[in-house]
Amino acid sequence: MREAAAFSIGAALFAWAGPANAQAAGAQTPGEAADAYFGRAAMSEARAALRNEHGAGTNWFLLADRLEYQTDEGAPALLFDGQGWWGTDGNKLWVKSEVARDFDAGRFEEAELQALWSRPVARFFDVQAGVRHDFVRGARRTFGVVGVQGLAPYWFEIDAAVFVSGEGDVSARVEAEYDLLLTQRLILQPRTELNFAVQDVEEAGVGSGLSTAELGLRLRYEFQRQFAPYVGVNWERAVGETADFARDSGEDASAASFVAGVKLWF
Repeated sequence: MREAAAFSIGAALFAWAGPANAQAAGAQTPGEAADAYFGRAAMSEARAALRNEHGAGTNWFLLADRLEYQTDEGAPALLFDGQGWWGTDGNKLWVKSEVARDFDAGRFEEAELQALWSRPVARFFDVQAGVRHDFVRGARRTFGVVGVQGLAPYWFEIDAAVFVSGEGDVSARVEAEYDLLLTQRLILQPRTELNFAVQDVEEAGVGSGLSTAELGLRLRYEFQRQFAPYVGVNWERAVGETADFARDSGEDASAASFVAGVKLWF
């Protein structure tokens, strides 16, 4: 009898207190229902710890995507294409660089540096904005940059940007890569890069429309995920007036190369 009476009293108290607690929890801002039970100060501290451990912490990443030797049909060159970032999941500072050194000519064919602020706009894509500077002698220019970078459906890595120079010249670039896993460590990567220009920029050797197109195929072996030597082929062609500018300066409008290099990330 005593046990039955105690059970009845407990049930009555629960029935009386339950709706009151539920009403207090329901009055809270969505996501803050626990404040009614543990207090706002304690839960604010817990949420801050959760954000710091799952996305609000500061991290960094460095990638040498292509560090390679190119035969370039008898005019060998060294190419570096890399990028890195520092920041949080929500805001990052990106630095991108591409440098090409012509061994025979003893000069840089390309030297580019970008500094970009990046913020996610979709689950797998970031919008980026900042500046780009070209350091090649005779074509030193600074650009404003707006672009997107991310992972498209079917695992295509996309990097697309629009550039506006200080003189008002408008150009664009689209890069796409895809990793085809032959095994867990042997990976075949097709890659393409297309460059477009709105105006002719003769001093830079760039014509309007599609200016250059590049296709590559690289086979790498990942001894570790951070260290992957590779071999492959690369083909690049100037198009339209850009090809005419190249021929006028005594250069070939297209070139095919065997490449050998290494991909690194930290």
